[in-house]
Amino acid sequence: MTYIVAEPCIRCKFTDCVEVCPVDCFHEGPNFLVINAAVCIDCSLCVDECPAGAIFAEEDLPPEYEKYVALNEELSQVWPVISARVDAPADADEWMGVQEKFQYLQTG
Repeated sequence: MTYIVAEPCIRCKFTDCVEVCPVDCFHEGPNFLVINAAVCIDCSLCVDECPAGAIFAEEDLPPEYEKYVALNEELSQVWPVISARVDAPADADEWMGVQEKFQYLQTG
């Protein structure tokens, strides 16, 4: 089992989760974070730290977020590791709770 960052993170990108990760498994993109499953030790510390509720155990991932398993794997190979908390985007609070944000994901 590993943990997956899913759609609620898009355009919120709070990094509270990064600060508690003991193995630096998070990678940062323009408006989203992902977890490298090969590095994650399944400690679950990040889950409760995420204000957007965007981190799920892979086995508990809602069906509508299944595509995020492959997305976390793919993007963690190209995005840089983030190991310290940074400020969230200025409009992050406005994006919390917004549904169907996939079209806003920036991968480049």
